[in-house]
Amino acid sequence: MEEIVDKKPFKAWSWSVEQCLKEYKVKLDKGLSSYEVEKRRETYGWNELQKEKGKPLWRLVLEQFDDMLVKILLVAAFISFLLAYLQGNEAGFESYVEPFVIVLILILNAIVGVWQEGNAENALEALKDMQCESAKVLRDGYLVPDLPARELVPGDIVELRVGDKVPADMRVAVLKTSTLRVEQSSLTGEAMPVMKGTNPLFMDDCELQAKENMVFAGTTVVNGSCICIVVDIGMCTEIGKIQTQIHEASLEDHETPLKKKLDEFGNRLTTAIGLICLVVWVINYKYFLTWELVNGWPSNFQFSFDKCTYYFKIAIALAVAAIPEGLPAVITTCLALGTRKMAKKNAIVRKLPSVETLGCTTVICSDKTGTLTTNQMSVTEFFTLGGKTTSSRIFHVEGTTYDPKDGGIVDWDCYNMDANLQAVAEICAVCNDAGIFCDGRLFRATGLPTEAALKVLVEKMGVPDSEVKDKIRYSKLLSNYLIDRNTVNLACCEWWNKRSKRVATLEFDRVRKSMSVLVRKPNGSNRLLVKGAVESLLERSSYVQLADGSTFPIDEQCRQLLLVRLLDMSSKGLRCLGLAYKDDLGELSDYYTEGHPAHKKLLDPSCYSSIESGLIFVGVVGIRDPPREEVHKAIEDCRGAGINVMVITGDNKSTAEAICKEIRLFSEGEDLRGRSFTGKEFMALSSSEQIDILSKPGGKVFSRAEPRHKQDIVRMLKDMGEIVAMTGDGVNDAPALKLADIGIAMGMTGTEVAKEASDMVLADDNFSTIVSAIAEGRSIYNNMKAFIRYMISSNVGEVISIFLTAALGIPECMIPVQLLWVNLVTDGPPATALGFNPADVDIMEKPPRKSNDALINSWVLFRYMVIGSYVGIATVGVFILWYTQASFLGVNLVGDGHTLVELSQLRNWGECSSWSNFTASPFTVNGGRMITFSNPCDYFSVGKVKAMTLSLSVLVAIEMFNSLNALSEDNSLIRMPPWRNPWLLIAMSFSLGLHCLILYVPLLANVFGIVPLSLNEWLLVVLVSAPVILIDEVLKFVGRRKRLQTKLKKA
Repeated sequence: MEEIVDKKPFKAWSWSVEQCLKEYKVKLDKGLSSYEVEKRRETYGWNELQKEKGKPLWRLVLEQFDDMLVKILLVAAFISFLLAYLQGNEAGFESYVEPFVIVLILILNAIVGVWQEGNAENALEALKDMQCESAKVLRDGYLVPDLPARELVPGDIVELRVGDKVPADMRVAVLKTSTLRVEQSSLTGEAMPVMKGTNPLFMDDCELQAKENMVFAGTTVVNGSCICIVVDIGMCTEIGKIQTQIHEASLEDHETPLKKKLDEFGNRLTTAIGLICLVVWVINYKYFLTWELVNGWPSNFQFSFDKCTYYFKIAIALAVAAIPEGLPAVITTCLALGTRKMAKKNAIVRKLPSVETLGCTTVICSDKTGTLTTNQMSVTEFFTLGGKTTSSRIFHVEGTTYDPKDGGIVDWDCYNMDANLQAVAEICAVCNDAGIFCDGRLFRATGLPTEAALKVLVEKMGVPDSEVKDKIRYSKLLSNYLIDRNTVNLACCEWWNKRSKRVATLEFDRVRKSMSVLVRKPNGSNRLLVKGAVESLLERSSYVQLADGSTFPIDEQCRQLLLVRLLDMSSKGLRCLGLAYKDDLGELSDYYTEGHPAHKKLLDPSCYSSIESGLIFVGVVGIRDPPREEVHKAIEDCRGAGINVMVITGDNKSTAEAICKEIRLFSEGEDLRGRSFTGKEFMALSSSEQIDILSKPGGKVFSRAEPRHKQDIVRMLKDMGEIVAMTGDGVNDAPALKLADIGIAMGMTGTEVAKEASDMVLADDNFSTIVSAIAEGRSIYNNMKAFIRYMISSNVGEVISIFLTAALGIPECMIPVQLLWVNLVTDGPPATALGFNPADVDIMEKPPRKSNDALINSWVLFRYMVIGSYVGIATVGVFILWYTQASFLGVNLVGDGHTLVELSQLRNWGECSSWSNFTASPFTVNGGRMITFSNPCDYFSVGKVKAMTLSLSVLVAIEMFNSLNALSEDNSLIRMPPWRNPWLLIAMSFSLGLHCLILYVPLLANVFGIVPLSLNEWLLVVLVSAPVILIDEVLKFVGRRKRLQTKLKKA
C-alpha cells in the first residue's frame, strides 16, 4: 500500500451525513468519478491488508541457536571434532560419533523451532480471509453490482443488504429499511447484533461499540439494508489496526519461564564446567611442567607439549561429560507427551513450551462471551399473570444452548396449556424470523439470537393438541436416526406457523422498540402478534390476559406488579422481551393480500405505533447468554490454586457484572467499586492507580473493552511479573492472545484469526478445561524437574569420575564414546519415563510457583552433589578394586586370572617401562576369550578393558537406581513406590537391555571397547551401585525434617 497522507483523521461518526458527503466531495446519487477514484488511490492505496515481511528462513534458523545450553553443546561438538581430527589416523570412527550426534540433536531442535515460528505468523493470513471480496458500488452515476472490494477508496458510495460482508469502515448515510442490524461480535465482543442508524454522535473520543452510525470491515449485515460512505480502507480500518497490533505483539519477545530457567542453568553450567576444566588441567601440571629449586627459586623449567595436550584432552572430555546432551531431546519429548495428555482433556496445544508455561500461570484474563458463557442465547425464565391481575406466575427454564432437547421447563405440568400460555407460545413461534441448524457438534442460530432462543422455548413448551403432541414426539425420536443431522426439526414452531399464517410484517424500529406480525387464524379472522421492549409495550397496552384467557383492563396496581417483576429479571442480567396481541384490528381485520385498501398503511412505518396500540399484554420472557455450568467449580479451583481471574469483555457493564456474580467471581452484595470498570474508565486512571487495582487479590471485570484495552491490561500484568493466560474467540482478542504468555482460543466458536494467534485451542470452548490444563502444566513441570535433577546428578557423577581419574593419575575409566552412550541412550528412556510420574494429589491446592523460583535450589544442589560424588567414587572405585583387590564383600575378583597391582603402581602407570621385573598375566573374559599382552605395560591400556566394563556397568546400574530416587523430590520410596510409575520400570528394563546388548554382541562390544561380564562380576556391580538409594533416602528424610521445622517456626 502507498504511504497514506499525513493529515488529521476525519471523525465521520461525529458529523452529519451532509458534512461527511462534503468532506469526501461526493454525491449520494452519483458516487465518485473514475478520475477521482484513480486520484484517491494514489493517495490512499488499495483496500487490502498489508503483508508484513516475515523473518527470512536463515534468521529463523539462527535464532534457534541463540540459547545458552545450545551454545555450550555447539562448542563441545566443535572441540570434540577438532580433537578427533588432530588425532589423525589414531582416531577411529567412534571419535566422530560424539560431535555428529550432538549436531544432529541441535538440528532436530532447530527444525521444530522454525516450524513453530511459521505457525505463529498464520494469524495474519487468517485475517485476510475475513475480508470481503466484492461490493455493490455507485460510480459515475451507475451501480456496479460486484466491484472487487480491494478497489474501494474513501468517499465511495456502497450499498449493503442482508448477508453482505462489510468491505471497509463506512459511515451509514441512508437506511433503506426501517432497521439495520450488524453482527460485529468477532470485532467488539458484543453478544448481540447491533442496531445501526444515521444520526451523528457528538463525541470526539468514542469507543468502538458506541459508534452506532458506523459499519466496520469484516462484520456482517444480519437485518435490513442501507447506503454507506467509505471512510477508511485497508490498514486504516479497525481490522487493519488489529493486524498492526498482532504484528507488534509478535515482535515483543517473551521467553517462557522454562526457557529463562534453562538459560540461567546454562550460564551456571558454563561457569562450573570452565572452572572444573581449569582445575583438572592445573592439578596435573607436574606431568607437563617441571623445575628445580636453586637457592629457593625455581629454575631449569622443562615443558612437555604432548603431555600438556593430553591433559587438555582429559579436561575437554570432562567438559563433554558435564553437558547433558540429551536434555533438549528429553524436554521436547516430555512436552510432547504433555500435549497428548492435554489433547485428551480437550486442550489442543499449538506451541510446545506453552505446556509448561500453563503450570506457572498466576492470572487468567478471560473473555466472557463464549468462554464463561455458552454464546448461545437461551430463555431462563418467563412470567405471566395468574388467575387475577394482582398475582403472577413464574416459570424457570433449564438448558443453556440452542438444542431444543437441552433441559426443559421446571415443574412443567401445563401439558394441556391454558389460553395464556398458548398465546405466549404462539407469539414466540410466529412473530419470529430465526432458525436453528446443527453443524456437527454445535447448535447454531440463523437470524437474531434472541429470536432463536424464543423458538427453543416453544419446543420446550410443546403444543396444546394431544394428538399432534404424540406425532411430534414420534418425529423427534425418528430425527435422531436421520442421515441429515444438520436440520433441526422445530415441529412445535411449525405447528403454530401452520395454524396462524403470517400475512404481513411490521418491522422493528427504534422509536416504538417492537416488531409485530399480522396473522390469519384458523377461523378466518386476523390477529396482530407483538414482541418488544416491556416498558414500550406496557405503554401501548390497554388490557392484560389472565391464565384462563380472559382479559381485564390494565390498572396501576397491575402495571406496578409487572414493572417490579421486570426489574427483578433485569437485575439478574436478563434481556427482557414483552409479549402482546391485538384482535380488534379495524380495517386490517380482513387484510390478506397487497391489493387490500389498507395495504398503504402497512407501507408507512409512521403508522405502526397506532396499529400497535390498544394491545392485550400476555407476559414477559427473560433471555440471556447463560454461564457454563462447570465455570463456578473452575473459579473455585483457581481460587484454591492461587490464580487470579479477570474478565475482560466487550459487553456492557451490567450484563458482565451479573454474569460474574453468578459464576461467583464476586459474592452476592459485594461492593464492586475498584473491581468493575469499563475499558475507558480504567485507561483514564493514572499508571500507579492501574497497578494498584491489578495487584489487589480477588476477581475483576473490565467491560466495553476494545482490542487495545485488552492488550494494555495484559502488558501491564506482564510488567508486574505475572504469568498471564488470556482467553478469547474474536478477532478483537487476537492481539492480546499473541501478547499474553499463553494465548488460549476457543475451538468451536473461535474465529480462525484467534486460533492462529493462540498458543492453545480449547476443543470444547470450556473455561474449566483451562483449569485442568493448568493442573497438567504443573504436573509436567514437576516431572521435568525430576528428570533434570536425575540427568544432572548422573552427569555430576561422570564429571567426578573423570576428575578423580585425573587427580589420582590412574588410566581412563571410560572413553568418550562410552560416556556419550550413557548420556544419550541409557539415560534417555528413564529420563523420559519420569515424564509419566503421576501428579501430586494436592497439586491445585498450592500457589503458583514464582517465575523467578530456581530450577535447582541450594539444598537440592547439595543433595545431588552428594549423590554425584557417590556415583563418581563408585565408578572409579570399582576400576581400582579390580586392579588392586582379590575380593570385595565376599565377591571373588581374581577368578579370571588377572594380575593384582599396588595402588601406587596404578597411579604411576605411565612409568611402567622403568619398572624392573613387572609382568602381567593373560586373563579370561566371559565367553572363554583370552586377553593377552605383548608388552606388560599394555596391561594398563589394552588390559583395562574389563575394569573399564565394570566402571561403565556400575555407572549404568547406579543411574537406573538413581532414577527411582527421582520419582519424588521429597517423598520416600515407601510412600511413592516404583510401581506408581510402571513406565519407569519398563524404561529401566529397556536401558539395561540395551547395555547388555553392547556387552554381549561382539561387534558392538568392539566398537565400545568392552567385554562380557560373568554373574559374579554382575553381583559386584549391584553391590557397588545399590547404596545410592539408601544415601538419597537419608537426604530426603533430612530435607523433610528441615521443611517441617521451618513450617513450625512460621506457625
